[in-house]
Amino acid sequence: MHTKEEKLEAFGRLLDVLDTLRVKCPWDKKQTNESLRANTIEETYELCDALLKNDKKNICKELGDVLLHVCFYAKIGSETGDFDIADVCQQLTDKLIYRHPHVYGNAKAEDSKTVSENWEQLKLKEKDGNNRVLSGVPESLPTLIKAYRVQDKARNVGFDWEDKGDVWAKVKEELGELEVELRKENKERSMEEFGDFLFSLINAGRLYHLNPDTALEMTNHKFISRFNYIEDHSIKIGKPLKDMTLGEMDALWNEAKKAEKDN
Repeated sequence: MHTKEEKLEAFGRLLDVLDTLRVKCPWDKKQTNESLRANTIEETYELCDALLKNDKKNICKELGDVLLHVCFYAKIGSETGDFDIADVCQQLTDKLIYRHPHVYGNAKAEDSKTVSENWEQLKLKEKDGNNRVLSGVPESLPTLIKAYRVQDKARNVGFDWEDKGDVWAKVKEELGELEVELRKENKERSMEEFGDFLFSLINAGRLYHLNPDTALEMTNHKFISRFNYIEDHSIKIGKPLKDMTLGEMDALWNEAKKAEKDN
């Protein structure tokens, strides 16, 4: 691994290259916060995909792409005179020190749960911090992640199940209410109850330390892999998927499952 001096040199080289591109490259020159935003979201998801696959090579690559965006926004901030990368680093460092009084102060925190609870309480006390418990959850977060975050933030102030096993009664209750509305064919109420049911499932996942977004993405990958197995077979025998029976597809699906276990 590299020394601290080598790391600082590499970071400085990145900033120098970005300064040059901002002046000499027509594409880089015309970028704004607004134009970069969509690309930032895409790069973040690509990093998340690499992390989920534990693809070390691509994790490194995608971290670089995300870092480029951080530096680019800081560069734009320096051009408008609002802030630069030093301000970004200093503000982050000050926040980390302030929110870790058990390391930099006299507070006690023996486990990660206490650290997380203290973190949320300190955020509420900050001068420019969020003045409500849930106000720090970004509006634009994907809904699955947002549900997990609002539940987790509520937990940090004591709003949570005393016994995590009790959550299953709530899950069953919400499923029952959904089934009632589905039988009535009430679309509006069914949608509401479906949301409540999903929210309760996410809550259960949180209590058992199962991230719903990660779990669902793993299932997406599994479904895609198994479905591709069926499609590959249909191509191999020259029989379109739409001409295959459900029984044939189910048999191939089970073959794909068995192949996964054997590998």
